[in-house]
Amino acid sequence: MNLPLWLLLVLGLGFLFAGGELLIRGAARLGTAIGISPLIVGLTIVAFTTSAPELAVSLQAAAVGQADLVIGNVVGSNISNVLLILGLSALIAPLVVRQRLIRLDVPIMIGVSILVNLLALDGHVSRLEGALLFSLLLVYLALAVWLSGEESRAIREEYASEFGEAQPGAAQRWPLYLLAVAAGLGLLLQGANWLVEGAVALARWLGVSELIIGLTIVAVGTSLPEMATSLIAAARGERDIAVGNVVGSNIFNLLSVLGLTATVAPDGVAVASAALAFDLPVMIAVAVACLPVFFNGYRIERWEGALFVAFYVAYIAYLVLAAVQHDALPLFSNVMLWFVIPLAAITLLVVTVRALRANAILPDEG
Repeated sequence: MNLPLWLLLVLGLGFLFAGGELLIRGAARLGTAIGISPLIVGLTIVAFTTSAPELAVSLQAAAVGQADLVIGNVVGSNISNVLLILGLSALIAPLVVRQRLIRLDVPIMIGVSILVNLLALDGHVSRLEGALLFSLLLVYLALAVWLSGEESRAIREEYASEFGEAQPGAAQRWPLYLLAVAAGLGLLLQGANWLVEGAVALARWLGVSELIIGLTIVAVGTSLPEMATSLIAAARGERDIAVGNVVGSNIFNLLSVLGLTATVAPDGVAVASAALAFDLPVMIAVAVACLPVFFNGYRIERWEGALFVAFYVAYIAYLVLAAVQHDALPLFSNVMLWFVIPLAAITLLVVTVRALRANAILPDEG
């Protein structure tokens, strides 16, 4: 069936979003129906299913030999999750992070981001390296379940409100929830097929690399379930879920999506030199930028959210200018390199120092 380019992209994104939402809700209800606590459901089942669109697209891209879409999808999703989704969530309402695990997840996210960059330095993530990443996911899941026992009652109630305690008779409805999971998976697979086909065609039509399309349209499209979950959670005041969804999804993207894709792909996943030189370092920098934000009384203020969104707009603008080799690219690069980035770094450093002093970690001057 030959569909127009625009229809391929629209149907692909639509099926991914619908399939992702159906999979998330079906899996969450199935988990609580069989007796798993809402907190564990949120930390494991929901965290995995929100990354299902990225996994479906990456596996499909690897199957047709489009490694740039795999890397662009994973790296671009991680960048958009923090800068765009977390930024927009903080603009809706300042995010107060009470959940202990999230504060541990941020260093884990940074460490995993650095590890992936190191594994990719030779221009390739091998099947063995993919298996290593996926095995680390299992360790992370075990740690999340173990530490969940130390979370406060307020956190448990927040997750119960979002994902629901098992209701009387829910155990008998498990076939319905299982059907929702199966339908969600079906929509995801078809959506991934259409989106990859449309993304490759769009890249050829525009004369840009699949990496650029993967970092932008595909990355944002596969992040739609994370965006919906975090923005709705922020609007409801479920701020730990809004933040935990983003940070957990980034860890899953690297360990599960990239790890599993590299493991099952016959030759692993090739990493383009452009991604090594720019996009992977940006992903690491974005992860590191979360640390001072979380030191700030474990809050993400509206101005910090606005800063994240502004940086995402600047990142996309750079990608577009670089793709078309626009005359404004040198000026834009110099402004970002010598003014915007240092100013943001100094601001975050000041925020961090003040927060550390407020918590008596650093001594006051004089």
